[in-house]
Amino acid sequence: MDYQKISKAANIRTKVSRGIIYGLLGVWAVIVLFPFYWMILTSVKSYGSYNAEHIPSFFTLSPTLQNYVDAFTTVSLGRYLWNTLLFTVITTAIMMVVITLAAFAFARLDFKGKNLVFTLFLSLMMIPNELVVITNFVTITNLDMRNSFLGLILPSVTSVFYIYLLKENFAQIPDDLYYAAKVDGTSDFRYLRRVMIPICKPTLITIVILKVIECWNSYVWPRLITDDPDYYLVSNGIQEIRENGFGRENIPAMMAAVVVISLPLIVLFLIFRRKVMEGVARGGTKG
Repeated sequence: MDYQKISKAANIRTKVSRGIIYGLLGVWAVIVLFPFYWMILTSVKSYGSYNAEHIPSFFTLSPTLQNYVDAFTTVSLGRYLWNTLLFTVITTAIMMVVITLAAFAFARLDFKGKNLVFTLFLSLMMIPNELVVITNFVTITNLDMRNSFLGLILPSVTSVFYIYLLKENFAQIPDDLYYAAKVDGTSDFRYLRRVMIPICKPTLITIVILKVIECWNSYVWPRLITDDPDYYLVSNGIQEIRENGFGRENIPAMMAAVVVISLPLIVLFLIFRRKVMEGVARGGTKG
């Protein structure tokens, strides 16, 4: 009888603990998601109805999509999206080739001073980004690559952190597979393409997604290296839209533009969220 009471009390405590945890998570979810809800809600309000609200309304009975139409017709949002897509795809593709080859070299190839070179390579992560930006700006300016996609792309085609992350994943693959492949006459490039890349696919997908998000949200470097609207990315274009497009007072139209800009990243993360979690977990697992 005592055991039944103890078990019942334990079950009650477990249910109460779970209820508290789920309640706190629910509150946190509301806090995190409310800005997105407010952004979408404002984007479907007309300019007149929004300005007529003396007290902000948490819903609308007369939604409109005119703000989204204006986002593509009144300003050059389509061009900014195309520029960003082009910049993101090219930069990510080149970076994946660079970091994959670099990670393979550090993980599998033997050459003199490899550990020292890798240590020096990692030490680059200690350099503040501001110093790197200044150096890159001077270099790109001296090469006369300002206001060009080449100037936008070149400083972003490698990443010490992603090389380290991928190198740690490559290092987890048993050496026996590599030695067996070499006995069979397999080249290093073929072994990388047929064995290492398929095994580390979750981490590669994670890196691709993180790099896409990084490129899409890039602001400081594009702002420094471009002053021609023809090369603006969405992060810089939204400022141009605010200053010379809709104007500072047309908040609903601005929110519509922000929704359009944010939607691709949200959809991308929702589709590949499991791969992202799997890749990050694999990157932190040894053995």
